[in-house]
Amino acid sequence: MTAADGGLAGICGAALRSAPPHALVPAAAELLAEHAGAKGCDVLLVDYGLTVLQPVAEEPRPEDAVPLDQGPLGRAFAAQEAVVGSDEHGVTVHLPLSVRGDRLGALRVRLPAGTPYARDTAPLLDFADVLAHEIVAAGRHTDLYLRSRRRRRLTLAAEMQWQLLPGLGCVRDEYAIGGHLEPSYAIGGDNFDWSTGERRLLVAVTDGLGQGIDATLLTSLTVGALRNARRAGLPLGDQARLADQAVHAQYAGKRHASTVLLEFDVPTGTVRAVDAGSPRVLRQRGGRVEAVPLEAQLPLGMFEETPYEEQTFEVLPGDRLVVVSSGVHTARSRDGDTFGDQALHRAVAESRLAPPYETARSVVRGLTRYLDSPELSADAAVVVIDWYGPDGRT
Repeated sequence: MTAADGGLAGICGAALRSAPPHALVPAAAELLAEHAGAKGCDVLLVDYGLTVLQPVAEEPRPEDAVPLDQGPLGRAFAAQEAVVGSDEHGVTVHLPLSVRGDRLGALRVRLPAGTPYARDTAPLLDFADVLAHEIVAAGRHTDLYLRSRRRRRLTLAAEMQWQLLPGLGCVRDEYAIGGHLEPSYAIGGDNFDWSTGERRLLVAVTDGLGQGIDATLLTSLTVGALRNARRAGLPLGDQARLADQAVHAQYAGKRHASTVLLEFDVPTGTVRAVDAGSPRVLRQRGGRVEAVPLEAQLPLGMFEETPYEEQTFEVLPGDRLVVVSSGVHTARSRDGDTFGDQALHRAVAESRLAPPYETARSVVRGLTRYLDSPELSADAAVVVIDWYGPDGRT
């Protein structure tokens, strides 16, 4: 199979896998030059604040960043499709870099005029998919790609918190997930987590009490305990109980973590839930946004041996769930009005046509506008789940 026949990814995949972890970009450039006639390529990764795309480099330069909401690179990233442009120098193809719905950045490939890849971008999209998977794998062995995402230095608390995340998105036929954290470079106690399976999707949003490193240590313990219980196959209520015991054993009730746990039964759309504290769940069905009525139970670690009860509700194909931490729904404007009272519902409703990833960003942008501040003083986590149902996306 030739590269022009659509075998570009297959031909180049082995070479990318054998490249040194820090040398994926030059390896990709050489492969694209040899097999597609490319004149050059650039790999750009999205920064932690989801505001710009930055070229992979040992020392990222702010002047080289491309605004996420502008130009063909931003369109390729947002739409997750190829965007082709041409000028007197040739053709430029802009391609998304993502892994199972987790958006990493974009690939820009410069090609000669008349290239067949301007008409059929599928081989290049397949190549970008292989490259994205290799970037994720290489990230276990080099700091290059994490460094390239930074517009400025992360706090120690934020460094630890970002390492806890499963990613910023996940897409399957039955559902799509998108999440966002702010302040991205100084996040402390807020976290989200998920695990997908054939019949189950488990989602957790956790808010550790306090700020900075103390909040991150508390959240790290809580998330670790929840994962340990989940991976042991315990029911949802027992997962909360085990995490509650772990936090109480460490802090003796002096510190606690709030969490909401959701377990989706994929074939039926039944959701089991444990509401242990302050995160809130909204459901958008059609044009209506309303809170999912869950019984608030005690935060994890507040008292020893706290029992936690599961509740159930249903999601239908086309439903959207939005889960927000207390830093979102309890935030107050200068006039003392709470964001969660009306503005949060409005921000969710206004972004109903956007994908989950963009909706999570939109809710945070709406919060910063509401507070009239580009930087949040309290941690904020947003997770958006679009439910397509067992028959998949319609």
